[in-house]
Amino acid sequence: MYQSHWGLRESPFRGCLDPQFFYHSPTHEEAMARLHFLVEQRRRLGLLFGVAGSGKSLLLEVFAAQLRRSGKPVAKINLLGLEPAEMLWMLAAGFQTNPEPSCSIAALWRAVTDRLTEYRYRQLDAVVLLDDADRASREVLDCVTRLAVYDPSPESRLTIVLAGQCERISRLGESLLELAELRIDVEPWEQTDTAEFLNTSLATAGRSSPVFADQAVARLHELSHGIPRQINRLADLSLLAGAGAELDQIDDEVVESVYHELGMVEV
Repeated sequence: MYQSHWGLRESPFRGCLDPQFFYHSPTHEEAMARLHFLVEQRRRLGLLFGVAGSGKSLLLEVFAAQLRRSGKPVAKINLLGLEPAEMLWMLAAGFQTNPEPSCSIAALWRAVTDRLTEYRYRQLDAVVLLDDADRASREVLDCVTRLAVYDPSPESRLTIVLAGQCERISRLGESLLELAELRIDVEPWEQTDTAEFLNTSLATAGRSSPVFADQAVARLHELSHGIPRQINRLADLSLLAGAGAELDQIDDEVVESVYHELGMVEV
């Protein structure tokens, strides 16, 4: 690949959820602070919204890791395509109840609620992070609603966070939206964020000097609309094209060429 050409130990722009490459942009830092507020104040339900590719999933991954390091039980689940029984099984497993594969829905509910009752008595804050909630089935969302209202007492230690795309917020339904106590929006990056992300990611991967010229950064930001996933993808393809052409630096022409020639017209 292009690592040796650019003096890198590894690829700096990854498509996977790797907390090592999480960039603490101002919008992500603000969102993280609000997520911690939800848990610290024992709020029942929060919403995390942003456009596709804004970094919600990685933000949840990093947040979950922080909570686990502080000793809080966490279940992080992607709801896309799940049936209610699958969601409940993953929730029970996340809370380490060791459910059997053949457990009934009733048994799974009992395992989850018994564990939540245990957490309440032990004064442990339990957190459920549900990604792609806006793409969940109505049956699964009904289960989430049931979970959210299971313990309405002030002693409840459960916080649920639903993440999704802002344009599909209505799919959650009135019941969940009425229960929400805080909405957190992840905004697209400013150009300065894009520039800092590129340099930080390259430095983490072993590059000591900048690769992208200022004009390249500006064009990359413009074409990606400040959306982290698209910035990541376009930067990765630009490095590949630049290495193939044996360039010393990526300019705006390389970014423009990659955008058009490598199928990124819909960025």
